[in-house]
Amino acid sequence: KDGWEFPGGKIEKDETPEHAIVREIREELNTEIEPIRLLDTIEEDYPTFHISMKCFLCRVKSGKLELLEHEAARWLDRGHLYDVAWLPADLELVRNQVEKLLEDGEMDAASKA
Repeated sequence: KDGWEFPGGKIEKDETPEHAIVREIREELNTEIEPIRLLDTIEEDYPTFHISMKCFLCRVKSGKLELLEHEAARWLDRGHLYDVAWLPADLELVRNQVEKLLEDGEMDAASKA
């Protein structure tokens, strides 16, 4: 509604961040993923709350990205990363990590892992 963000959600009690992202992607997108590595932890202050977002590079194992909780989704290639209005925390991730992953070819390697 207010902008674009990467899928994910809250870590439940006694859950690791890796288990949380697998669960959240399953719940939100009906897709099975495998976390490859932690990219970054983004801290962001919004007007009414603070988030600490653990961001992972993941590989899709199975599924077709069915929208179960989101209004829209898009795959963005390198030339279109800024075609959407990212929320501040997600924009920081795009600037700090996603551009570098694309430059280094690590996104392609993850898709073939």
